[in-house]
Amino acid sequence: MSAEVHYNMHDAKTHLSRIIERVERGEEIFIDRAGTPVAKVVPLIRRTNRTAIGSLAGQIDLTDDWDSPQTNAEIAADFGVGA
Repeated sequence: MSAEVHYNMHDAKTHLSRIIERVERGEEIFIDRAGTPVAKVVPLIRRTNRTAIGSLAGQIDLTDDWDSPQTNAEIAADFGVGA
């Protein structure tokens, strides 16, 4: 297991781009204030790469009434919004 990587607050502000690059490669970085860890920067895990129009084609199935007045009224009622 690799050692934890810590930056003090000043270095974290100065080297934010470098920290983000490391996190993008999968590392977890700790930010310390006065020698005490106060934050952990971790990579976000993308579930789906949706970079292009149509990237969900064939993955979503909408019913014919998905945007009907009745469906919209039911959703509004669920959220306590009057028609």
